[in-house]
Amino acid sequence: WIRENLPHAGISGGVSNVSFSFRGNNPVREAIHSVFLYYAIKAGMNMGIVNASQLAVYDDLPKELKDKVEDVILNKSENGTEALLDIAEKYRGDGSTGEVKEDAEWRTLPIAKRIEHSLVKGISTHIEADTEEARQFYPRPLDVIEGPLMDGMNVVGDLFGEGKMFLPQVVKSARVMKQSVAYLQPFIEAEKTEASKPNGRILMATVKGDVHDIGKNIVGVVLQCNNFAVVDLGVMVPCDKIIDTAIEQNCDIIGLSGLITPSLDEMVFVAREMERRGINKPLMIGGATTSKAHTAVKIDPVFKLNQVVYVADASRAVGVASTLLSDELRPAFVENLKTEYIEVRERNANRKPRGTVRTYPEAIAKGLKLDWENYTPPTPAFTGIKIFENYDLNTLVEYIDWTPFFISWDLAGKYPRILEDEVVGEAARSLFSDAQEMLNKLINEKLISANGVIGFWPANTVNHDDIAVYDADGKQISTLHHIRQQHLKQGMETKPHYSLADFVAPKETGKQDYIGGFAVTAGIGAEELAKQYQDAGDDYNSI
Repeated sequence: WIRENLPHAGISGGVSNVSFSFRGNNPVREAIHSVFLYYAIKAGMNMGIVNASQLAVYDDLPKELKDKVEDVILNKSENGTEALLDIAEKYRGDGSTGEVKEDAEWRTLPIAKRIEHSLVKGISTHIEADTEEARQFYPRPLDVIEGPLMDGMNVVGDLFGEGKMFLPQVVKSARVMKQSVAYLQPFIEAEKTEASKPNGRILMATVKGDVHDIGKNIVGVVLQCNNFAVVDLGVMVPCDKIIDTAIEQNCDIIGLSGLITPSLDEMVFVAREMERRGINKPLMIGGATTSKAHTAVKIDPVFKLNQVVYVADASRAVGVASTLLSDELRPAFVENLKTEYIEVRERNANRKPRGTVRTYPEAIAKGLKLDWENYTPPTPAFTGIKIFENYDLNTLVEYIDWTPFFISWDLAGKYPRILEDEVVGEAARSLFSDAQEMLNKLINEKLISANGVIGFWPANTVNHDDIAVYDADGKQISTLHHIRQQHLKQGMETKPHYSLADFVAPKETGKQDYIGGFAVTAGIGAEELAKQYQDAGDDYNSI
């Protein structure tokens, strides 16, 4: 009635209220939400308040449960409520009863739908058998890739783009896809058939000086899921290798990644070199320290041959790449981006300084003054270095900060609260379970090892901001150079201008002070293990 008589009115509602009487039985509640939305949307509802990450797919509901829920929602039967109550207990808890029925049902679907289901759910158990059946069904092995496999990955891409799937699930889907393609590869080569044409070829590299690659690897997997060919050069890649490979491999786009601050300058250098060498290819920028502001202010002005695009996260990479390579979409996208970058640069130029800057001599004069005369520096238990090899990994586990782990997978939230998050909780719990399984495997099978080294050395401050380091005989073996704060911020006129050197006894005091240092790693063997998984087509466990 509302849609017919008030055509411009929106219709919304709290869907979870419909199932409130079944609280504690999530599988039944989710089925009620799914059925209600299925019919409500048809009737004109255009917004519903519901937890999308815990919303069952209507077509995937067990038939028995779906029929009984429809009887209640649509008031088809006088005893519909009693009938639903009779079966509800079968689906209580984790819904394992429903899963068993569903599992049996999806195995009876046509082969293309079975492959799609395996991809969407990340199930690899039957993929080789199903791939072989599909190979027998389709005229050519390549048709399996271009048909059901790509159709299934398109569904994954759509769900990911709509926020109904998250990165860990997408990477699992990619693992299933790769397993299927690997099975088909010998048959394709035997036919000597040309590979299907990708949507584009994208070079990806973590720039020189940076060893971080988790984010880059995830973006690469997402791009491959969407039929882009990815040329991954790895980490610590020099500028010349990036440009030379892009030319040799005829790449359509160059993607640069970096996590640490020095990577920002290296990206500017790569962009400047691309301009100098006439490389007319779009440049995608991403990584934890990158930003739209840095891209607009530092990178875009030095590269005019093509467009520089800041990509905030993996979920946007496919859209950006597709748009850059589209003759129809690219012009408007680039024009809007140029306008946006100009606005960012203007805001940056007009930004008021946070405070005045004192000269270096003034900053030294305003440095931290400590009472060294009445202070005796403590003597460490030893000087020199002490090495810890094959440190007990079980001891280290309790110190793991899991929050950055989830952030790396584009799941926002602090651990452990993220495990109960309404939006990403289900994906976070699944990822955390897989991580625990991997962690146990690493420890029990001794696949990686952890080493550390600590050291203490005699030291004194010299020349205000330098720390002279000595060996046990008093011979100077190194000088550590530090910088001093010079900005004078509002309200901090009386505060000292600090340098790390302020906290080590000056040499002129005649007092022997000390400085300590450490270096640790818990990843010896990780690179080789990751490569083994990658070579086996298992990007999920590789990452």
